[in-house]
Amino acid sequence: MIKDPKFAVIGGGSWATAIAKMLCHNQNEIAWYMRSDAAIEGLKENKHNPNYLSSVEFDIDQLILTSDINQAITYADYIVFAVPSAFLGSELEKVTVSLDNKVIISAIKGIIPETGLIVGQHFMQTYQLPIENIAVLAGPCHAEEVALERLSYLTIAAGDLNTAEIIANSLKSHYIKAKTSDDVVGTEYAAMLKNIYAIAAGIAHGLGYGDNFQALLMSNAIREMKKFIKQVHKLKRNINDSAYLGDLLVTGYSLFSRNRMFGNMIGKGYTVISTKMEMNMVAEGYYATKSAYLMNQELKAKTPIIDAVYDVLYNNKEAKKVFKKLTDKLD
Repeated sequence: MIKDPKFAVIGGGSWATAIAKMLCHNQNEIAWYMRSDAAIEGLKENKHNPNYLSSVEFDIDQLILTSDINQAITYADYIVFAVPSAFLGSELEKVTVSLDNKVIISAIKGIIPETGLIVGQHFMQTYQLPIENIAVLAGPCHAEEVALERLSYLTIAAGDLNTAEIIANSLKSHYIKAKTSDDVVGTEYAAMLKNIYAIAAGIAHGLGYGDNFQALLMSNAIREMKKFIKQVHKLKRNINDSAYLGDLLVTGYSLFSRNRMFGNMIGKGYTVISTKMEMNMVAEGYYATKSAYLMNQELKAKTPIIDAVYDVLYNNKEAKKVFKKLTDKLD
């Protein structure tokens, strides 16, 4: 077990900012990689991220701010990746230092488009890292509530439970509670799938469906998630645990959820292109929908909700008609 572990955060968005805030409670110093030199200068000058969660104030003396990803990786024992999955491949192309003996923590709730893999599997296959060096940071937890220091819960899944404990203890505070799990693959797939179901919840809301249907949709979604993950990775797990059901509910219901917001706009009649332009943020569920749908062509799990969202987003079918048919498939 590493004494006084060193952490690096890779990413400049809201979730990366929230993770940096959590780590700064318990670490004397962390490295923080951002692509934007302007954002780094703004943070140094104003003590907050100028683009995301600007209410969070940092002690600059605790931060090693850099636009060189290799500097951040070299500094750290534990590296938290918190960039949108669509951009992870391009960021990793910049890495020239070794990842051996580093613990990779995925805070990314999506699939890497180039490989169709969840982040942990990508690092294991591409960089030959053992599962003992892979961890997943899951909710239920919204970055916006971390910024407000509202009581939040994390699940740290890792191939080595001692590693999970180190990470959990480094994130805990008076408003952050963290527990550990050994279900690395299942937890990461759940984090990916819940964004698809949040888009479905948003579409339903945008179409005018009420609370009764939303409750039914979430009930079916957790059962659908269980079937999908069981096909991917058979392991004894309680799908009602907070890392699965809890994360699904907060993402499906919360007004902070960008995936729900994305779906809501689609339900109200926006096109996918106009929704992306209007939001100016990445909704991981958009990319995850295609990956999950294509993956399920081989898995053969029964996934009517994923199929419906895919039809709306990628087959350009009318949301109203698709969801009318979906209502007859749910129970």
